[in-house]
Amino acid sequence: MRTLGNIIWFVFGGVVMGLGWWLVSLIAFISIIGIPWGRACFTIGTFSFFPFGKEVVARNIVNGSRDIGTSPFGVIGNVLWFIFAGIWLAIGHVACALMFFVTIIGIPFGIQHFKLALISLAPIGKTIVERRDIEAAYGKNNLS
Repeated sequence: MRTLGNIIWFVFGGVVMGLGWWLVSLIAFISIIGIPWGRACFTIGTFSFFPFGKEVVARNIVNGSRDIGTSPFGVIGNVLWFIFAGIWLAIGHVACALMFFVTIIGIPFGIQHFKLALISLAPIGKTIVERRDIEAAYGKNNLS
């Protein structure tokens, strides 16, 4: 079911969303100062292509240690991101989610837009992992 959802998602907007995030990532990398946001945009873009079966988690949970993105510098980066881009991206994803929720068949796609809205609010210090890896590490009932 996950594969079918990813294929439908990719064809009906996932490819456009992912490429859009990657374009923003490229622009951020070119600016040099935007490299942390560029890395986050690239991660979100990759997630946007095929979101079913994946989860967004903090990098320090995956790595077992803190890095610059999960430190106070990451918080500052997320605040700047939220002010200048995050809130607007989240509003766009929530609007898309609400449009998908109008139809019963679109509910899973609306849920994915909510995931994208949440990660677009504060992407620094986050990474994407396979859901089965989280289930193996923490059990099905302890997903965060």
